[in-house]
Amino acid sequence: MKINKKLLNNLITYGIVIIAFIICQSMVSTGTMSRSLKGQLVPICVWIVMAVSLNLVVGVSGELSLGHAGFMSVGAFSGIVVSTWLLTRFQMDNEPLRLVLAMIGGGVCAGIAGVLIGIPVLRLRGDYLAIVTLAFGEIIRNVINCLYISFDNGKMHMAFNNSDIPGKLIISGPKGAVGVDKIATFVMGFILIMFTLFVVLNLINSRSGRAIMATRDARIAAESVGINVTKYKMMAFVTSAVLAGMAGTLYGLNFSTVAASKFKFDTSILVLVFVVLGGIGSIRGSIIAAALLTVLPELLRAFSDYRMLVYAIVLILVMLVTNNPMLKTRMVSITTTIKQKIGRKGGKEAEQE
Repeated sequence: MKINKKLLNNLITYGIVIIAFIICQSMVSTGTMSRSLKGQLVPICVWIVMAVSLNLVVGVSGELSLGHAGFMSVGAFSGIVVSTWLLTRFQMDNEPLRLVLAMIGGGVCAGIAGVLIGIPVLRLRGDYLAIVTLAFGEIIRNVINCLYISFDNGKMHMAFNNSDIPGKLIISGPKGAVGVDKIATFVMGFILIMFTLFVVLNLINSRSGRAIMATRDARIAAESVGINVTKYKMMAFVTSAVLAGMAGTLYGLNFSTVAASKFKFDTSILVLVFVVLGGIGSIRGSIIAAALLTVLPELLRAFSDYRMLVYAIVLILVMLVTNNPMLKTRMVSITTTIKQKIGRKGGKEAEQE
């Protein structure tokens, strides 16, 4: 029996995530995980989802987006509003259900923002697209800085540049979301990662995914055979925005206070670093890079003031190593050998049966 290479790669990716989750859960239950690292578990899940979703745009679709933090912020603040509304209006004390509904709400709002920005923007190419998406992220951040939302007996009140509204403020302009009910969990983060992998990997291996990659590799040739380039690029862009919105909701509901300054241009660049370091187009690489680079600053706290300097040096060294042609050839050779051995083993088992 011949094992499908794409299926094998997908199973390995799922397996890495599941094994990492089991190890972390066992460390938490036995108390062997430090408090600082335990606090990083949900953010690690968030950044993994952000990296995988951005890779769908940058690596699979071939477009450079610098406004991914904008979709994350839309999901974060809309998810907080949905969660608070469900609690105040319907007294929904079931936290896992409320978190799921809030993530769905955050994803829908981010998807709508993706459609609105994608319709005019995806007709642009190259640097122009990057500049417009960057501007979108900054516009969203500045809008949230002027936004005030409160709840009074289950009724929502909203105003711009006016904090004098009835009820308890949940979003307070430049202060961001205050008094947030922290309901995000590591288990839900793991579920979101698995959902993201399911959506992205199935999209990549589908007919639509092949059309998206065709528009990336040869736009003119794809148009000549009747592929609607804008449609498929929009599909990748909106899917990425929805996943980023859901990750933003999980991030927002993990802290008691969330300010719009958390979603600046630097955040989009950080996610792009995860994608580039893990390998553009490599989903598994994005997962590993996001997890390692999120944990690395905590592990380097022993270096005190030189922590970020060491972090930058490690980034440079890793980039030099991963772009070494000899090392790449060696890694491809090792991977091919492993796959051949697995294929031979599967063939022998099929013959014995």
